[in-house]
Amino acid sequence: MRKSVNRQPAPEVEENQYKEPSFEELINIELIESGEKERLMELLRERLIECGWKDEMKALCRSFIKKKGRNNVTVDDLVHVITPKGRASIPDSIKAELLQRIRTFLISAAL
Repeated sequence: MRKSVNRQPAPEVEENQYKEPSFEELINIELIESGEKERLMELLRERLIECGWKDEMKALCRSFIKKKGRNNVTVDDLVHVITPKGRASIPDSIKAELLQRIRTFLISAAL
């Protein structure tokens, strides 16, 4: 096997070595196990539909496909172009609502 000149070799990791989960991982585990993550995702879907965000993204996708040609666009192309615009256009009120719900959950879960 050739060794890379520019990269250090990966450290050897024992198979039985246990790594403590990070605080972020613990929160994610608790959100999933309690079902709160799915409820938050559903709330987000509802709010994005209500404010017209979903229709906006659909229109952006259609516009991009029309511009490039149906046979010249891949899903990866769409994701690469639309994702930054989609994230930037989520209303602050929706972000604030979700953040408040997460904070409330964390307090009730005593994490």
